Amino acid sequence: MNIVVTGGAGFIGSHLCEALLCSGNRLVVIDNFNDFYNPDIKRRNIKEILHMMKKNNIPEDNLRLYEYDIRDKEAVGKLIGKDIDVVVHLAAMAGVRNSIQNPKLYYEVNVLGTLNILEACKASNVGKIVFASSSSVYGNNKTVPFKEEDRVDFPISPYAATKKSGELMCYTYHLLYSFNIASLRFFTVYGPRQRPDLAIHKFTEKIFNGEDIPIYGDGTTKRDYTYISDIVDGILKAIEWVNKNENSYEIFNLGESRTISLNFMIDTIQNTIGEKAKKKMLPMQGGDVNITYADITKAKQMLGYNPSMQFEAGIENFIEWYRRVNGR
Repeated sequence: MNIVVTGGAGFIGSHLCEALLCSGNRLVVIDNFNDFYNPDIKRRNIKEILHMMKKNNIPEDNLRLYEYDIRDKEAVGKLIGKDIDVVVHLAAMAGVRNSIQNPKLYYEVNVLGTLNILEACKASNVGKIVFASSSSVYGNNKTVPFKEEDRVDFPISPYAATKKSGELMCYTYHLLYSFNIASLRFFTVYGPRQRPDLAIHKFTEKIFNGEDIPIYGDGTTKRDYTYISDIVDGILKAIEWVNKNENSYEIFNLGESRTISLNFMIDTIQNTIGEKAKKKMLPMQGGDVNITYADITKAKQMLGYNPSMQFEAGIENFIEWYRRVNGR
């Protein structure tokens, strides 16, 4: 297939691109390499993809990379042409806390940028889309585990609000133009290449450097940590689903359906590294939720999604990768 992947140089996107290329697909990758974190990290991701392609004798022209911003409607329109079979829309400004500091930027990228993608798909009659949403749309949902049919009208951060807006726009375009769309709510993704601003990566670096780890709250908050290979498998199955179904729109949770406390996460990292963490206790921050916990029954039944990575093994894989790329 000919597949567009927005945000393809990022953490999730680069892993997805490798999997798609290994399956013989031809990719158009859009990424603006912004400075939310060091752009060199994304460029390293691309180098790893190119190395993988060479190693596996995958033709170089199966990957076309464009350094464009999805806020550029004209540029997006040129890349999503009539030869495209599926669009996987991962590009977004990420991060709950940063969205509180700069809500306008998050609105422009996550809402207007998504609108540009949908408009380009309409213009080129590309009706198969996988949209990356987020577990943050659930806010402080009182019922756990979180189910797709739960009401999500009370976001507690601008980031969450933009992701809910993206889901709504996708549904509207499905309704108006018969698009087949899968909106995927990712639950705290981790693994090799994880963004440096996320907790597991940040805490690992601070433990290696002997620095204090900021703990917001008492360490009992819980997250449904989802390993990158399980997320990629879920996206691949969602691509299959939009190809098989006509005029369909569904939301799917992609998580491990297991909660890990902040304290347990830190203990697992320090035990794997073999160094004691220095904890600095701080008040809870605005926008943070108490728990994320995915009910994945729907994804299992409709997609065949079946996450398998145990948290402890996933952390070992991440630490091994971190040591390798940082010479630790």
